[in-house]
Amino acid sequence: MIRLVLGAAALLLLAACETPDPTYRDLDHMGRDYQRDSQATATPQNAEQATAADTCHASHFRSLMGTPASAIDRSTLPPRTRIITPGMMVTQDFSPERLNIRVAPDGKVAAIECF
Repeated sequence: MIRLVLGAAALLLLAACETPDPTYRDLDHMGRDYQRDSQATATPQNAEQATAADTCHASHFRSLMGTPASAIDRSTLPPRTRIITPGMMVTQDFSPERLNIRVAPDGKVAAIECF
């Protein structure tokens, strides 16, 4: 008899732990939360977004602004860094992790961007 009572009590406790099925309102809130979270951590889609997010660590190289491009020590730059001079042809593939150093016609660093 005691086993039957203990078994029934255990069954009632387990039944109380069951979570109800989500309602449409719950699913809507979950979807909105997911969209908001995924947009906040989204991969940059253009150079402006990538540079603003500092995906290529361009902020570490801001000290190069205004210096002659010929004075840049390439061994201190990350792999795949491009030094883009006026009139230079570059590929248009977008890589937010790639550091790009743009050189002005006077030979000095004009911009440091991620793309």
